[in-house]
Amino acid sequence: MSASRRSGTADSLGPGDPEPDPETERDPERDGPASDDLLAALLDGMDAALCAFDADGVVTHWNREAERILGWTAEEAVGRRGFAGWAVRSADADEVAERLLGAMGSPGRQVHEFALLTKDGGRVLVRTQSAAVRGPDGEPAGVYCAFSEVHTQIDLERSIALSEALFDSASWGVVLVDADLRPAVVNGHAARALGVGRSSLLGRPLGELLTRGVEDLENAFTHVLSEGAPPEPAEMWVTLRTDEGESRRCWRSGFVRLSSPLAEEPVPLGVGWLFVDVTEAKQLEQEAAQLRFRANQLHRAARASAECEDPYEAATVQLDFALAGFADHALIDLTSSLEPPRLVRSAATPAGTPGPVQSLAKGGIPLRYAPGHPALQCLERAGSVRASAGAAGSTDAEQWAEARQWPSDAVHALCVAARSRGRTVGVVTFLRGVTRPPFERGEAMYAESVAVRIAASLDLVGR
Repeated sequence: MSASRRSGTADSLGPGDPEPDPETERDPERDGPASDDLLAALLDGMDAALCAFDADGVVTHWNREAERILGWTAEEAVGRRGFAGWAVRSADADEVAERLLGAMGSPGRQVHEFALLTKDGGRVLVRTQSAAVRGPDGEPAGVYCAFSEVHTQIDLERSIALSEALFDSASWGVVLVDADLRPAVVNGHAARALGVGRSSLLGRPLGELLTRGVEDLENAFTHVLSEGAPPEPAEMWVTLRTDEGESRRCWRSGFVRLSSPLAEEPVPLGVGWLFVDVTEAKQLEQEAAQLRFRANQLHRAARASAECEDPYEAATVQLDFALAGFADHALIDLTSSLEPPRLVRSAATPAGTPGPVQSLAKGGIPLRYAPGHPALQCLERAGSVRASAGAAGSTDAEQWAEARQWPSDAVHALCVAARSRGRTVGVVTFLRGVTRPPFERGEAMYAESVAVRIAASLDLVGR
């Protein structure tokens, strides 16, 4: 029996009825399914349970979802008057009937919650939406009622509420990326982190916003689409394009695969990307680790140099330990006794392959540093001086370094005065290649600590 009540047989022709016209007679095979069959198929395919009553409260429709929830089949339900005696308790029957049939006299939909009985005697709390069904004359001809288990409805409402909260007021950035790896939905936090508006980001490749790190992000999206979400969040460094220039950020990111609940097999719709900016915390961690390492290097250098009988060897040992993780090359220029004081190259790291600091015998011949050389500025100021080749090309950077009598691969320099007993005994120069960042102001403090120890050893050489 279908989910809707049918009339059963066709009326016979009366004596005054015209003969059917074979040209206009309906052909069921040509015109498709009958309206009753189509209605039954539509009702049975619904995800919500649905039943309907006529004006007298008799059940006229009952779909498969209603059968699944309560256990009563369409054959058992259609034709009964109300729910009394089978789908509700007798004590609740009048109240339930009043609520349901009351929708015929009320505008719009009415929402109620009450308990129904299953076929095996159990009770199910359902939430119903009922509304009047109007006849051709506009008068109420019955009521339809859609219902679902309350916990199912609550789960749906929670999912919707969670989605709205994530995209309105979440403290994490949330981006939904489609299968083409392009943003489809972006919340306000993510838009602010990316420096664009929520709508302007949609459908644009992430490479338009990120100069570095976009490959890692897209690789993560591809992995999630094919393999599923990773077991724990990942920390990803990216470089953003901003109006002020480039900004390097670290985002702690989580990923989830989005699949359609309507497909028979899981079909990935895209990736949910949740992230929070942890740049400051990661920078503090890196700085703390760097400080621990450098303090340890200073301690090891002090112990190693204490075992050197030659104070000049002790100075080069100090410099060897300072180079680790700090610079690619190092130079020691000693002050001469000439007036004004000149600088004489005393020790340096090998210009080719990396190696320990080596002593150089220059016979006391001063270096021909051009005026304004960073080492000469350092000598004059008795303080630290930073210099960099800037954005020059490789050829220009080599010329910049060679003009200052530094190794050709040097692009960043830090010159520090080596002072002992109130006078400058020399200048220590640290050099970095193109793969390293320029020296920062805070790094000059570490270089000065190294220079003080080197100066103490060099002062002993003079005495």
